[in-house]
Amino acid sequence: MGAPDRYVVIGNPVAHSRSPQIHAAFAAQTGQAMTYERLLLPLDGFAAGVHALIASGARGANVTLPFKLDAHAMATTLSERAGAAGAVNTLQFDGARIYGDNTDGVGLVTDIMANAGVALRDKRILLLGAGGAARGALLPLLEQRPAQLIIANRSADRAFALAAQFARFDALEAAEYAALKGPFDVIINATAASLTDVLPPVPAQAFRSGTLAYDMMYAAQPTVFLRFAAQLGAATRDGLGMLVEQAAEAFHLWRGVRPLTAPVLDDLRRMLQTPAATL
Repeated sequence: MGAPDRYVVIGNPVAHSRSPQIHAAFAAQTGQAMTYERLLLPLDGFAAGVHALIASGARGANVTLPFKLDAHAMATTLSERAGAAGAVNTLQFDGARIYGDNTDGVGLVTDIMANAGVALRDKRILLLGAGGAARGALLPLLEQRPAQLIIANRSADRAFALAAQFARFDALEAAEYAALKGPFDVIINATAASLTDVLPPVPAQAFRSGTLAYDMMYAAQPTVFLRFAAQLGAATRDGLGMLVEQAAEAFHLWRGVRPLTAPVLDDLRRMLQTPAATL
């Protein structure tokens, strides 16, 4: 039997990443012979690091900040969703071919639909933010055929510019925060505001009782966005399930096997609730 296939997660910083734990659990569950480790690369060393990985026989990599644009530029072939996102978080190596994919958006959609049990078809969805996280989510969300998907951003020009890139979808619009007309069925916070405990300027009337408020960020305690939404009667969910589901999509791309995510998500949730735990 040969050596197990090698995979890594590339970032700077990367020590905090739980991807090795997640993929080790997936591999054990599915009987896959593989290793998965963290790889810290210098900010100007992404391309050299990837070439060294390929030369070592590695089969693929996950890519986290700040290298998702570098990975997009380096890929020789892109999935449709990676092309739409303009960023890559998953690489697959096959000889000289470097295949780039973006599993963030499908991870979000899977967590909302399969884990939270919320359908997106014919719903009114509000997407907060117009940066990389929002861009990665757009195509998978639109493919679920919502009745309406509105992008709102502090810089309204960025929201309108992003919507224009997906103009073939009639359901997609952009709006200023002040012009939002609620309520919405699903509100997704794709901004980085929760990292600094800042609430996006979303009006209270955007929510109703039963709205799903989803924050792509996660922490041991609910973010300020989720606390605000809960006070207005919304159901809330953080982005831990998205983390696990995007990893499962990458694992399926690499290994051709789809792992069960529920036990891995449960383990991570228990760890997150442990005092002093970090994910």
